[in-house]
Amino acid sequence: MEYLFEPTKIQTQITKLAAAKILWLDTEIADWNTPYPKLSLIQVLAEPTDLTGESAYILDVLHKPDIAAYFINQIMVNLQIEKVFHNANFDLKYLGGQLAQNVTCTLKIARKIRREVLQVSNLQLKTLAVELCHFSNVDKEEQGSDWGKRPLTQKQLYYAAMDTVYLAAVHRRLLENYKPNLASTIFNMAANGSKQSTENKNSSLTVTKVRVAFECPRLFHLNDNFGGNTLFLPRDTQTGIGNAFHQLADEFVSLACADIRFQKLLKPDATQLLVEEIASSMQQLFYERKFFSYLQEAVKKDTSKAQSLLKVWEGLQGLIRRFAELLVVNRRYCDADTVIRNTFVTEERSLEHYFHLADGTQQRIAGQFDCLIFNYELKRLCVVEFKTYQPVDPSAQLAQVALYSYMLWEKKKVVVDSAVYCVLPEFKEYQYSWEQLESTVHQLIPYKLKQMRQWLTWKPPSPNPPPPTTQPYLCEICPQQQKCQSYFVVEKSEFSGKKDEPHVDFRENDGQTFNADAIAEKLVATLQSFGIAVDYQGCAIAPSFIRVKLKPHPGVKIITLLKLSADLQVHMELANPPLIAPQAGYVSVDLPRPDRQVAKFENFVKSQILPATAAVKIAIGVNLEGQLVEADLSDPNSCHFLVGGTTGSGKSEFLRSLLLSLLVRYSPQHLQVALVDPKRVTFPEFEEMEWLYSPIVKDSDRAIQLMDKLVTQMESRYQQFEKARCADISTYNQRSRQPLPRIVCIFDEYADFMTEKEIRTPLEQSIKRLGAMARAAGIHLIVATQRPEAKIVTPIIRSNLPGRVALRTASIADSAIVLGGTETSAAYLLGKGDLLYQVGSQLQRLQSLLAMNIQLHGNPI
Repeated sequence: MEYLFEPTKIQTQITKLAAAKILWLDTEIADWNTPYPKLSLIQVLAEPTDLTGESAYILDVLHKPDIAAYFINQIMVNLQIEKVFHNANFDLKYLGGQLAQNVTCTLKIARKIRREVLQVSNLQLKTLAVELCHFSNVDKEEQGSDWGKRPLTQKQLYYAAMDTVYLAAVHRRLLENYKPNLASTIFNMAANGSKQSTENKNSSLTVTKVRVAFECPRLFHLNDNFGGNTLFLPRDTQTGIGNAFHQLADEFVSLACADIRFQKLLKPDATQLLVEEIASSMQQLFYERKFFSYLQEAVKKDTSKAQSLLKVWEGLQGLIRRFAELLVVNRRYCDADTVIRNTFVTEERSLEHYFHLADGTQQRIAGQFDCLIFNYELKRLCVVEFKTYQPVDPSAQLAQVALYSYMLWEKKKVVVDSAVYCVLPEFKEYQYSWEQLESTVHQLIPYKLKQMRQWLTWKPPSPNPPPPTTQPYLCEICPQQQKCQSYFVVEKSEFSGKKDEPHVDFRENDGQTFNADAIAEKLVATLQSFGIAVDYQGCAIAPSFIRVKLKPHPGVKIITLLKLSADLQVHMELANPPLIAPQAGYVSVDLPRPDRQVAKFENFVKSQILPATAAVKIAIGVNLEGQLVEADLSDPNSCHFLVGGTTGSGKSEFLRSLLLSLLVRYSPQHLQVALVDPKRVTFPEFEEMEWLYSPIVKDSDRAIQLMDKLVTQMESRYQQFEKARCADISTYNQRSRQPLPRIVCIFDEYADFMTEKEIRTPLEQSIKRLGAMARAAGIHLIVATQRPEAKIVTPIIRSNLPGRVALRTASIADSAIVLGGTETSAAYLLGKGDLLYQVGSQLQRLQSLLAMNIQLHGNPI
């Protein structure tokens, strides 16, 4: 939520809210049980899809009658704005009374429908939130707290913000029961009104929404339009504990700053302090002073909460130990009386900033960070985010903390490091220095915000929907998986070859020496010998493997099949272990083909000259239907690639065939190619070709120069687009008499340049910038490496290379780096061009093309 207490800021926000079509409102009253009650807070929500309170505004108007009057004049008497309250008769006593226009009371709507029809115990807002809208952990206690005391606690602010969230949700459900058509009209109008309420469409985004957009653009779009959960939680993660943990973490900081017993723990000389002893004593103090009573009260109301609160305590113990480490370090630099107050920076935690975008507009981002600490040893502030789970996508967390870091820098004009504390199932810390984050915020975030605006404007069935996540394992734990699958229709042409394209039937082999059905029957019999009953449902024959389709009998768990790879290799006498994977309606078992075939380049890619406006596609490989699968470089999902493959995987031949698929179809006037070949063995035949953007790069200094040159070229092109009033290279080339060529940079053995820091840092920064911004400028990266290790292919690099090709990798860890998550299949591929192609959430097994003797428009290479 955004808590505003300065009169000028409140007045500015009221002016912005006056452009809304509908607002959900509530008030908190100080001294309500005395003869002289006073208006304390006005809570406002303009985005009804918000389920967390992050978009709520809390206007502190205590002892500010002029500001309250301004709210009444701008909002309450404005006939164009619908104002929704739960118990309007109460709130209007303080907000204009009979002067108020266009007021809706959800309590009156509920009474018309009747409690028996709604099947709720009473018509109070909190009851309706729980029993009608199924909210959990609804706080009913803070209503009686002291709203006249300042400062307000975080618990009070959260309570106040969530009242408007509950109100909007209850309003929607009541209308869906009472007048369904009206519900659709009102909430669509609210969504549009909230997006147009300030200087541009999508006027305000939250830091959390930016994180979601990094994780999955489609989930971001669904959440903005329909609300719902946005957390990608690993399976078996304890849910429903985040709010309790954050509240208790706040209370620990407050108690540590105020209670002299915490100071006494740090009285001994700094050299005598032991972290474990300090941590244990602090945990004991906090348990006695706060947590035990909190636990008792919670369990008294609901005994089922005991187990989840024990998890909260586990997380708090890890957090307190980490704080104890920091306090012991800081004690070397200041005395025991001040070290705690100097370590924990207690101030207003709500932030906002207007980012300048490439199209000349601004985008407002607002959010509230969890904790701000100071490290005397580093002489740095550090903004901390708490997570009660291990995030599945660290790069998205990086974007979140980078935003907070940057907004604090704008506010304080001092650099701010960042950290994410993941407290469960065990404490794990992700740290990012300001230097690591600076270029990410400056270069990547504004373009991501521009993308987010575009995604929010998309409506089905229009083309070019928001792209799926680049990490398919997220789809398996997506909180809105079914909604996504029904809302976004993925056409087959997005992922496979078209029927009129060249294809080869690899089942038709004159020298075929095996019977695929017989091999499949042997597989079924082998599984039966293990006590696993399956039905054979046919097979598909690829150049390098046979895919057997099996339907497990009822009661057979898929996990039992997935564990049998090594057993099947032994019992079926296979040279390589089979790949086993669940598919739609069956389990696929990929068995190595005894007479492996070659997918010849000339059978799939024909030499032709395409116009400058034609889509630029690269050949990836041949699928199970014998069709060529290509990637469109203008597509956000496949504009840049990360390629990984160990020695013997066929990586070099894959890169050569990919390059040739460009050269035989696009002239040097329409396509330029930059090649980086440190081992000098991948592209030797291409030294003199006309398409070269610059001579083939073979050393680190020239690699940095090439990347800098591409960044400069990108920026120059954006200036040309701006003058021509074009958004991207496709539009520019359609209008221009002198079209710009696409530039494809194929960077082989990227890891060879990452061993020296002075080379690694500038190279990584250039790749980040190009990966984030270069697609629209017609510049595309294909980064390949034999060693896709985590320290080389960092989360930032991975997040900017959406397309993935994994040939056989040296380890399952390398496979997971290339493909993301826990996808280890690349470690078991057959080599020699057998590959996994990942775009968005889909993964295909293909065979790379093999180019043996190719001519470029009549000239042999």
